[in-house]
Amino acid sequence: MADPARARRLAKRISEIVATAIDHEVKDPRLRFVTITDAKVTGDLREATVYYTVMGETVDAEPDFAAAAAGLDKAKGVLRSKVGAGTGVKFTPTLAFVLDKVPDVARDMEELLARARAADEEVAAARANATPAGDADPYKVERDSE
Repeated sequence: MADPARARRLAKRISEIVATAIDHEVKDPRLRFVTITDAKVTGDLREATVYYTVMGETVDAEPDFAAAAAGLDKAKGVLRSKVGAGTGVKFTPTLAFVLDKVPDVARDMEELLARARAADEEVAAARANATPAGDADPYKVERDSE
């Protein structure tokens, strides 16, 4: 079992190497809009999971996830060679590419927060014009003056 700090450093280095290789060295057009977001390495430093996102050609265009996955699968050997040359570890880790769900989850959370803010604004507007059903202070106790 390797040191966890070493595994984190190796994962960071792997993500940098893979991102640079995709950007400058791999000439697959399916990988033009792929962004490497993170990497994780197992404790024995034998397997690396690389997380990626895919952007569309335009803001409104839907990303082509299948083409990006196929492109990464095809370039896996070249990328592993680059990682081996760039890290200098005894055993080059195998690479597994996983689509990163964090942007989708963040978008869903933003939508939920927007709905919660709208509901809060509706409640605040209803409260502004509301009057109490009974006394303004129903817990007010009148005292007998003796």
